[in-house]
Amino acid sequence: MADTIRILGISGSLRKASYNSALLHAAQELAPPDLQLDIADIAQIPLYNHDLQAQGFPAAVQHLGEQIRAADGLLFATPEYNYSVSGVLKNTIDWISRLKDQPFAGKPAAICGASMGALGTSRAQYHLRQIGVFVDLRFINKPEVMIGAAHERFDAEGKLTHEATRKFVGDLLVALRDAVRSSKR
Repeated sequence: MADTIRILGISGSLRKASYNSALLHAAQELAPPDLQLDIADIAQIPLYNHDLQAQGFPAAVQHLGEQIRAADGLLFATPEYNYSVSGVLKNTIDWISRLKDQPFAGKPAAICGASMGALGTSRAQYHLRQIGVFVDLRFINKPEVMIGAAHERFDAEGKLTHEATRKFVGDLLVALRDAVRSSKR
C-alpha cells in the first residue's frame, strides 16, 4: 500500500455546532484508507496586528504553521459570511502567510463548505481561491463541494446524513489525495 497522505483540515468557523466543522468530521469518516485527516484548532489565534507580530509570533500561530508544514495537503471548510470567507479564516491565513518559509507555498489544497443558504458557500469558496493565489496554495478545481441547505443534510448531532453529499465529500478527498501524490513526483 502507498504511504499515508496526511491532510490538515481547517474550519473557518469557531461555532460549537458549526456545519463546517461537522463537515471536516464527516471527511475524517469518509477518507480513503490511505489518507489521514487531522483537524486544526484556530480558536486561539489572535487578531492579526503587526505590532503583536513584531514582538514574536504567538504560540498558536507557530503551532498551526508547524501543522501546515507537516501536512501533505490542506482541506479548508469555509462558511460564507457576507458573501465571503469568515473573518477568523482570513485572519488565520493572514498570520500564517507571514511566517518565515511561508508554509502555504506550493501546498496542495481543497475547499468545501456548508451553509443553510441555497448557494452553499460558493462566493466564499471563490474568494478563498483568490486568497490562495497570493499565498501560493495549489487548490484542486474539482469536485466542488458547496453544500446548501446544510440544516437538511446534517442531523441534530452534526453527522452528515445526505448520501449524495457524502459521495461528493469522498470524491473530493480522493481528488486531493491524488493531487498530493502528483505533487510529490
